[in-house]
Amino acid sequence: MDLPRIFTLRESSHRIHNPLTPGKLADLGRALHLAPGTRVLDLASGSGEMLCTWARGHGVTGTGVDISTVFTEKARARAAELGVADRVAFVHGDASGFVADERVDLVACVGATWIGGGVAGTVELLARSLRPGGLMLIGEPYWRNEVPDRETALGCHAGDEDDFLVLPELIERFGGLGYDVVEMVLADQDGWDRYRAAQWLNLRRWLDAHPDDEMAAEVRTELDTEPARYARYQREYLGWGVFALMAR
Repeated sequence: MDLPRIFTLRESSHRIHNPLTPGKLADLGRALHLAPGTRVLDLASGSGEMLCTWARGHGVTGTGVDISTVFTEKARARAAELGVADRVAFVHGDASGFVADERVDLVACVGATWIGGGVAGTVELLARSLRPGGLMLIGEPYWRNEVPDRETALGCHAGDEDDFLVLPELIERFGGLGYDVVEMVLADQDGWDRYRAAQWLNLRRWLDAHPDDEMAAEVRTELDTEPARYARYQREYLGWGVFALMAR
């Protein structure tokens, strides 16, 4: 049980596995007015940057669950580096279907709604671990502009135009699921650039060091195609944000 190897190669230098910058992640923590002792469950927690920095900065406690062995070990190392290993724990496991033994104050899935088969299923999954009146965080892509055709959607690594919604419709979707959007922090184009372009440097350095690896041809193809695809489609059309929700 693990992520495909190509994913961990792409993001080997990343602490945040989405287009939020460290500053935006800090903005989100401040915007939520997190009280010391807030109990957090973070599903698909990646390298643990949200939990670790919020434990240091706001005194939260909690658990992260992620399917990647590489990222889970990085999260544990980050917790030790920031001196918060006594406040946060990271579990290697499949976040889909994971429910906390005891309900928490804040539950999150920031950028991995596939664990619940989409937004609605992920909201339902997270709600099973959340105390009444608690906060839910969902990180999700949206279309910055109406997508003109399927080619553009595919260029953004979506299956078709209906995979994502434009921002107002996404917010309305949360309402239709019975939740108020009470805060949001949106990635900007610089955040996207830092997230995606860093992947290309990671892959190029890996390829230079491992030219005979069985994955070398796949990495070479990605380096040949992804920068232009990103510039042509994703940078223009794909947005991304974290939305704080409270049940009505």
